[in-house]
Parts: sequence; structure tokens; C-alpha cells
Amino acid sequence: MIDQKLKRALGQMIKGVQVVAATHDGVVRAYCSHWVTQVSFEEPVVMASVSPKHDTYPLIVASGVFSVSVLAGDQIDAGQYFSYPGRRFHHIAEEYLEEVDGLPVVADCIAWLRCETFERKEMFDHELFFARVTGFGYGRLKEAPLLYSSRHGWRITGERARKPGDSVRDRLLARLAEAGIEVDDTPDDDE
Repeated sequence: MIDQKLKRALGQMIKGVQVVAATHDGVVRAYCSHWVTQVSFEEPVVMASVSPKHDTYPLIVASGVFSVSVLAGDQIDAGQYFSYPGRRFHHIAEEYLEEVDGLPVVADCIAWLRCETFERKEMFDHELFFARVTGFGYGRLKEAPLLYSSRHGWRITGERARKPGDSVRDRLLARLAEAGIEVDDTPDDDE
């Protein structure tokens, strides 16, 4: 069990909200997650942390494929619905999902990804699924994403953190130039 003070510190982290879904043998299941992330610049690879207790887990294992739907700020209803095991709601809200490219995807999401698992790693209470993104689609790309923090709850992406025209990078490069340090201004491969 995580110490409560540590849990409070971890709860400060805020992350985007996605719905991970899978289908196998005619069964469709999905869950809300904020533990999906891109893990490579060179290749389209994502990692999803999945609980073996969740009813989506055996479908991902059996099919080797899952979808990730990135939720918009106005999709808290879908996020909340999929935050609970579907069996609690007897899978009553089928309208939240539509089939796209053979996978369940949240209707009107910002974007969706088709992910094919190539590696799994067992963790303490979750399993990490590493997957190559083999398909994608756009929904409402201009919408602000839905965010979640266990400390702050559901949020919508807000205003920009940096003022337009203000570049910390440019200010730092100017300081280097003032100090007489020559700078190679070509971007690195991972920028």
C-alpha cells in the first residue's frame, strides 16, 4: 500500500484521459485510463498500463490489439462511465462506442489509435503493454483534452503556459551568444 503522504505527492501529476478498448470473439470491453503514453520518437510506440483484474485485459491478451481514444474536455460522461467496471452498469451505455477499423472507439473523441501489442511486462498490480500504432484517426483535434489527477480530479486543458512570442529557448540562446559561446542551432533528432 502506498503511504498517504507519498500518494498525495503522486496525486499532483495530471495526465490526459483516454479510453482503452478491445474486442475478441464478439465481446467488447473498454476502460478509462490516464496511464497510456508514447514511449518512442523513432517509432510510433505506446505503452498502456492495464490491470489484469479488468474485463478488458483478457481481450487485449487474446487479440493482441487495442484502441486508444483520446477524450475531449466535454467527454467527462464517457470518461466517468468507463472509469468503473462496465459490469457495474451492465454495459448499458453502448452509445459511447462505435466500431472503427474493426475496433471500438469512443464516438467524437479527439483522436484514436489502433495499437498492436509486441511486448508485455508484468508489474506489481498492472501489466504494461507495449504496442506499435498501426492505424489512427482524427476526430475533434481542435478540442481541449480531458485531464485527470487523483488529487485534483477531472480538468480540461486550460490556457497556454507561455505568452505568444515568448521563447525561453531564444532567451537562453541569446545569453549564450552574449557570453561568447558559439551555438549549433540545428535541432537535435529528438526535438
